[in-house]
Amino acid sequence: MQDDVEDLSGRAKLIDRTSGLRKAPVYLKALRMTMLEKNIPSATYPIQDHLKKLTKEEINNLPIRRWEGPVHQIRDDDQVSQAVRKLINESVLGFDTETKPVFKKGISHLPSLLQLAAADSVFLFQLNRLTNFVPLQELLESHSVLKVGVGIAQDLEQLRAIFPFNPSHFYDLGEIARAMGMESHGLRTMAARFFHFRISKRAQCSNWESPVLKPFQISYAATDAWISREIFLAMRREGLS
Repeated sequence: MQDDVEDLSGRAKLIDRTSGLRKAPVYLKALRMTMLEKNIPSATYPIQDHLKKLTKEEINNLPIRRWEGPVHQIRDDDQVSQAVRKLINESVLGFDTETKPVFKKGISHLPSLLQLAAADSVFLFQLNRLTNFVPLQELLESHSVLKVGVGIAQDLEQLRAIFPFNPSHFYDLGEIARAMGMESHGLRTMAARFFHFRISKRAQCSNWESPVLKPFQISYAATDAWISREIFLAMRREGLS
């Protein structure tokens, strides 16, 4: 594992399976990017555009985009195994979770949904309908599959309350955004900065524990995982990650 990482002065963060997560939530290192996809086309917008301050009004005036490709809803244990066989062969996965919102003090919920975006499709794992998490454990511990997202430390802690695993190769996009000097590090802002479009956050506070997700929830969840992957690849093209 040590051969795969090097210190890049905090520009990126990798959660290593060797952390154990018993003494601290995360152990952060930077990943050497030679293992990642190569021959990616040049970015559309120059680096200076990513650093410009965007107001909420400017973001709201951008065209909206969403994931429009295949979405696989994983609702039983057999589907988990099939999905992981596909995902384990990917080099980079977009990663996110969704949790039922809390409106009363002192109440909390664990994630209901795990989203993983591959190059050509997005997989939504409805965690409250699953009982066998071994395939997911193997994927989330894999050294060969990079998982990228924003604010992943808390997501991982909550997932580990559902099933045990030692996270490996998780990359926090927010750390790169901070190093770049971005004032906001959320997916919506980074999508606007890198791609000049916006993503909807309308479904964020919906009921993710529902046994049957509504179309707008499916679209929202898939889009968040997809845009995480796209932002990482854009950063990769710009030499920022």
